[in-house]
Amino acid sequence: MKLEDKLILEQALINKQVIKKAVVKLRSKKNLDELFRKEHDIAFKKRNCLDCANCCKTTSPIFRDADVKRISKHLRLKESKFIETYLKMDEDNDLVLTSSPCPFLAIDNTCGIYEHRPLACREYPHTNRKNMYQILELTAVNSQICPAVAEIIEKLCSID
Repeated sequence: MKLEDKLILEQALINKQVIKKAVVKLRSKKNLDELFRKEHDIAFKKRNCLDCANCCKTTSPIFRDADVKRISKHLRLKESKFIETYLKMDEDNDLVLTSSPCPFLAIDNTCGIYEHRPLACREYPHTNRKNMYQILELTAVNSQICPAVAEIIEKLCSID
């Protein structure tokens, strides 16, 4: 991870409570989706996720049934064997990885199942989607994981 991104994440951690409160205020902003999409595009024009991969190193996506089927087929494993080997049920009854970093993350931060990865990975960090108001709390959490999200939140909330 680049030093600049480390510093952004450190600042986001320091501002964790401020971010939580500020994100709640974002609900009242008009054109919230458009604002997020604009800042998302700016943040990702200047960074390459392969330089960081903190999401893959520290968190787990939720694996839907369709994800399990697709990845199991790709790995030529029975679905039950894939689940037994890689997944567990979390406290919300979602299937997630048993460990971090992701077992499919290569040393160069590429994904060994990239073309078959879970939908949650495909959509991460979820800052360019519709109805952002629905996931503002998740976005606040993601600001502690993804430097791009931290930067987006900082710009939208004007956190110093």
